Amino acid sequence: MNSTDIHAPLRHDIRLMGKLLGDTLRQQVGQALYDKVEAIRSLAKQARDGDIQATQTLNTVLASLNDEELLPVARAFTHFLNLANIAEQYHSVRLARTGQDLAETTLGSLNELFPRLKQQQISPEQLWHAIQSLDIELVLTAHPTEVSRRTLIQKYDHISACLEQLDSVHLTTYERERILDRLKNHIVGAWRTDEIRQQRPTPIDEAKWGFTAIEQTLWHAIPQFLRQLDKSVFQYTGRHIPLTHAPIRFASWMGGDRDGNPNVTHSVTEEVLLLARWQAADLYWQDLDNLRADLSMADCDEVLRQSVGPDCREPYREVLRHVRDRVAQTREAISARLRGERIDDADCYLTSETLLTPLQDCHRSLVACNMANIANAELSDIIRRIACFGTALVKLDIRQESGRHTAVLEAITQYLQLGHYQTWTENEKQAFLLKELTNPRPLLAKQIALNDYPALAAEDVQEVLNTFNMLARQPADALGAYIISMAKQPSDILAVMLLQKEAGICHPLRVVPLFETLADLDNAAPCLEQLLNIEWYKTHIAGQQEIMIGYSDSAKDAGFLSASWAQYRAQEQLTAVAQRHGIQLTLFHGRGGSISRGGAPTHQALLSQPPQSIQGKIRVTEQGEMIRFKFGMLGIALRHLELYTAATLEATLLPPPAAKPEWRQLMDNMTQISFAVYKETVRDTPDFIRYLRTVTPELELQMLPLGSRPARRHSAGGIESLRAIPWVFAWTQVRLMLPAWLGTGRALASVMQTGNTQTLQEMRQDWPYFQTVLAMLEMVLAKADAAITQHYEQQLTHDPTLHQLGGLLRARLAKTVHILLTLTTETELLSQSPLLKRSLTVRTPYILPLHMLQAELMRRRRSTGQAITPYDHALMISIAGIAAGLRNTG
Repeated sequence: MNSTDIHAPLRHDIRLMGKLLGDTLRQQVGQALYDKVEAIRSLAKQARDGDIQATQTLNTVLASLNDEELLPVARAFTHFLNLANIAEQYHSVRLARTGQDLAETTLGSLNELFPRLKQQQISPEQLWHAIQSLDIELVLTAHPTEVSRRTLIQKYDHISACLEQLDSVHLTTYERERILDRLKNHIVGAWRTDEIRQQRPTPIDEAKWGFTAIEQTLWHAIPQFLRQLDKSVFQYTGRHIPLTHAPIRFASWMGGDRDGNPNVTHSVTEEVLLLARWQAADLYWQDLDNLRADLSMADCDEVLRQSVGPDCREPYREVLRHVRDRVAQTREAISARLRGERIDDADCYLTSETLLTPLQDCHRSLVACNMANIANAELSDIIRRIACFGTALVKLDIRQESGRHTAVLEAITQYLQLGHYQTWTENEKQAFLLKELTNPRPLLAKQIALNDYPALAAEDVQEVLNTFNMLARQPADALGAYIISMAKQPSDILAVMLLQKEAGICHPLRVVPLFETLADLDNAAPCLEQLLNIEWYKTHIAGQQEIMIGYSDSAKDAGFLSASWAQYRAQEQLTAVAQRHGIQLTLFHGRGGSISRGGAPTHQALLSQPPQSIQGKIRVTEQGEMIRFKFGMLGIALRHLELYTAATLEATLLPPPAAKPEWRQLMDNMTQISFAVYKETVRDTPDFIRYLRTVTPELELQMLPLGSRPARRHSAGGIESLRAIPWVFAWTQVRLMLPAWLGTGRALASVMQTGNTQTLQEMRQDWPYFQTVLAMLEMVLAKADAAITQHYEQQLTHDPTLHQLGGLLRARLAKTVHILLTLTTETELLSQSPLLKRSLTVRTPYILPLHMLQAELMRRRRSTGQAITPYDHALMISIAGIAAGLRNTG
């Protein structure tokens, strides 16, 4: 079957939903508006194909829309792009299910990897050991630019389900008509639902959003994936994976990430922890209730018989009744806690082990009584879920900035009349912290008259102390890591350890420094070296160390290429330090969805890491929009779980080659050039910030109620005050994509001009890291569009200085495209990625009007001089639509 036939169902789905959306427009807003939308779409198609007159006419038509027409036109194009996303996602599931698109479904699959491991002389014993040591944790985080409401996402899921049902070949005419009616109703329902939140979500709202992703998809995907994995492993090793081994697990930052988010307090975090435990108990109750109905068998082994008594006719049901009732009691106890009641939770399930034990007894008994098939069905699925999700659904990480801990210790040392902690040298800080860590007495008395000690009574200090005290009350199963952002010295890590000791946390959270800025990445390995030279610390961590590598701030500091190389070097150096000390290092990658924040296809990203940096263990953040794209549909979730597993196994058993000295030298040279260009442009160009705030919707993004965290760290200031995610988002909206390429073209051109093209070609051929850099650069350049950026300039400013700067940036973009094509010896971008290229081409007639409409809305809004205008809703819709069309925001 040729590729045209393979993708015919996708084209059919898009046409079908486009027709149903058109019917909806005629029905809901009238024929006249529908005709105007169709005219705009037709002009946009002509403009995409190079018709300059059509582009001018399109701009005229959009500029002539009256205020009442702006919103429905923006919504129409946004809805089509969301429907196209649904169709494309379901189509990828369809292809994987039928095995038609071999390039897509075999790359990174276990069926492709295991034979290759065998060819590379990886023995079954080596593979089995690697499977046993797999420890992949995906950390769900809220995204400040996640644009889709949970209400709409549920409607999108219903639309996808309709597409799947329509694929059935056994439908009667009546059944097909019923499904089409439901599909039409869901599209009408989506149209009649406001796409934009009226209020900014709270951290609790964000956490509930994450729980929904687990409940709707991952709860079902995990046992199904582990069955597939077990089958493949058994085929190559002759062994089954233990039911209680969880190679993939989930954690969360939602409700725990307080860095720069004043809305995340200790009480909010405690509520999120309770809600997660309640959700887990509720899901287990449903599973156990269904399972109890099935396990009506009378035969059991002697151990189970002794537990239920000799007269019990249905032993499995009796055991499950007790477990189910205790789960219900756990759920009710948590509900009472959420209502503010303090009750005894001694009979609640607080650990996975206590919940697993009776279920394992049932499993063992069924196998012993020749009912292994029954044991390995729904019962095994529940056991696997408990191993993965525990009794808390997700382990919650806590993140706080290092300065907040320093402020607490400053207040404590003042109170104890020991001096000013903040002014001490690093050696003095370490000596104090280690002395107190080994001292059995507490630092502070339990009762202190805070009114007498203003420093200790400060709101920020008390909030940090209250957070640690709250953590001490939580079950250990509910807590993950304590992440320290802006970590710079060993004292930053020791400080958190001391504060945990002071709070009486029986099972302390592992303390994880986050190195993110360029300077901190360069200092990461020396910091770890100093830590591991502390005898107490090395003994305390028991051979396990986790380090988080941040991707956002370093890219904002220095640009994509320089940040990427700094991250790579830091991982190399950290791995070497850990190996010298005999420590198992787990690297925690704080990636985002966009290229300039570390985003890359899962399989490619993991295989491009330094050799030996992934030894079966890895943590990776998955942010709001990417959670939905990767795990919002069962088939896609299964694919990404497989990609993570296969890539981690391959990186462990077949690590990539080490960088050659000449490759490293060339990267050093290129990043110096890239950084210089980036700094010159972003920090040293007087009008750059003014260009950003004039031409992009950077200021307008602050009004969009996207995430619970403020878009800025401070209300005023330059690039330093802007968070990395909105920084990327703003450039994406105007299609300049500047953070992902600025400086890279000049760097590549420079080394090619000095006779290093052959070395670059060798790096491109043999070095997975550099392959990924170029692939990601190509993708982001393909999404850039200088003509669209220029349109924003023309609409939003008449300042010749800004036009001149815009022209310079667009010229640099064009040169970067040219130099990349020269290096890859291709005639156009994405020539080796026809599916992505076609997707972008198909979307252009829908994205282009949104860009032009957004520029018009920004112009009209700014002309009012008001904080709140009639154009705000339509502008927010255009922002959401462009994000949906490009499939990534920030």
